[in-house]
Amino acid sequence: MNVENTQAQMRKGILEYCILSILEKESVYASDIIKQLKEAKVIVVEGTLYPILTRQKNAGLLSYRWEESTQGPPRKYYELTEQGKAFLKELDTSWQELVNAIKLIRTKK
Repeated sequence: MNVENTQAQMRKGILEYCILSILEKESVYASDIIKQLKEAKVIVVEGTLYPILTRQKNAGLLSYRWEESTQGPPRKYYELTEQGKAFLKELDTSWQELVNAIKLIRTKK
């Protein structure tokens, strides 16, 4: 069995949660989201970000605004909506429950 494949699947499973968590802190340009995900070693392929952002926007979890840039065309900045903040809060609870369940399983003899 290939451990890298399993690791990639685990990262893929939490990618949407990570994106919402990044946006909780501030409005962010897509390339900054990619940078943070790469620094955290959560994303491997940049092309996976844009479909997720579109899906989250269509679900009402985030919105975007255009800002003029001094270094080229206007930039699209993403931010959480109130619905997105509530959804992230639910995911925080689910994540903590999952972490606790894994700890229980891993420490049980």
